[in-house]
Amino acid sequence: MRLTILGGGGFRVPLVYRALLDDPGRAVSEVALHDTDPRRVAVIAEVLARLAQGHPAPVPVRVADGLDDALEGAGFVFSAIRVGGTAGRIRDERIPLSEGVLGQETVGAGGVLYGLRTIPVALHIAERAAALAPEAWVINFTNPAGMVTEAMSQVLGDRVIGICDSPVGLVRRAARAAGADPAALADPDRAGYDYVGLNHLGWLRSLTLDGTELLPGLLADDAALGSFEEGRLFGGDWLRTLGALPNEYLHYYYFRRETLDSVRDTRETRGEFLDQQQGGFFERAAAAGGPDAVYALWERTRLEREETYMAHSREASGGWQRDSHDLEGGGYDRVALALMHAILDNSGTRLILNVRNGTTVPQLAPDAIVETVCEVSAQGARPLPCAPLREDQLGLMLQVKAVERATVEAAVFKDRSAALRALALHPLVDSPAVAARILERAAKEA
Repeated sequence: MRLTILGGGGFRVPLVYRALLDDPGRAVSEVALHDTDPRRVAVIAEVLARLAQGHPAPVPVRVADGLDDALEGAGFVFSAIRVGGTAGRIRDERIPLSEGVLGQETVGAGGVLYGLRTIPVALHIAERAAALAPEAWVINFTNPAGMVTEAMSQVLGDRVIGICDSPVGLVRRAARAAGADPAALADPDRAGYDYVGLNHLGWLRSLTLDGTELLPGLLADDAALGSFEEGRLFGGDWLRTLGALPNEYLHYYYFRRETLDSVRDTRETRGEFLDQQQGGFFERAAAAGGPDAVYALWERTRLEREETYMAHSREASGGWQRDSHDLEGGGYDRVALALMHAILDNSGTRLILNVRNGTTVPQLAPDAIVETVCEVSAQGARPLPCAPLREDQLGLMLQVKAVERATVEAAVFKDRSAALRALALHPLVDSPAVAARILERAAKEA
């Protein structure tokens, strides 16, 4: 079976390939890479060649000749594109900051701008996938993952599934902090968890092992909370007030003033850091002198990228370094591989995914994309029932979902009013006048 990776020159593609090499199931017989930047995809192909060296049965890799060639005959399509590159991300961050509101890749005004730019391209991919690989499953990594998956589902229905490594990373870290073996989470007869929300906006509200609820004890234990990323990020007092563990991106909502203060006058946004870091990587890789040198350079760059993740939020919550457990996270490569195997093996595996709501959250439309616990089989991912949302959780979900759906409408129909509505109604944008200026400047600088 062929796996196609769109955005095949992406920096994290080697993580997916390494997972495929380590996969005892060996479901993939070929990997096809497609990218709009031939230099980047050539460098990443060299990193993959180094990973394959000495492997008894490496998975063949080829660089596809265009999008249609990449899609035709694919069994699974991993979509991890970045429309506009890091230069676009920098604009998404700097334009809102110039108006005194948060600039971030997937949250707030920056997320809306990124969605407006990305959704038309994602829809084109969905249309070509439907025409050339109608039986393929499209696994969407592309951010903003919730709204991009929602747009693609208009074409592909339930055959597109969005993934993110933040929720599974939170569950693993919480289990370890509560004294449980994270490996036990894979056994549905022993472990259970209730996670619900939207992409980059969700809450872990229950965590059980062998019939025992672990979350209350964890929330009461400041030392245990201080042992993992989300505990340090939000603090024990606020987590006990919430009675749940929020996704790390909710720090932008709950501590908006502190986070904005940490980035307002920043010398370098996250996008600027990555633009310099990854641009430097690809330049040096071209002259590195062989696969070994390119691979070593990639590993060093990757570790630096992970260590600096969400640095401004950590600064706003007291300043601390990520440890080995924080760096391990959920592993989006492992989530993708688990999802692929669950479909191929018809296993009923439980994973946190971005899928159509159905009746999971009754207050949302059935076709709205939510992020929640799903049971995955050969028929795809089915969201499981969850406990009712608290009013504060539901209110935030409804408002941000309205923003996401307005962004999709604006991108599909080129509707400025919908774009203005998406920006102005976002909880992190405090003025329609500010929203209008952001939209006008983004259009000028596109």
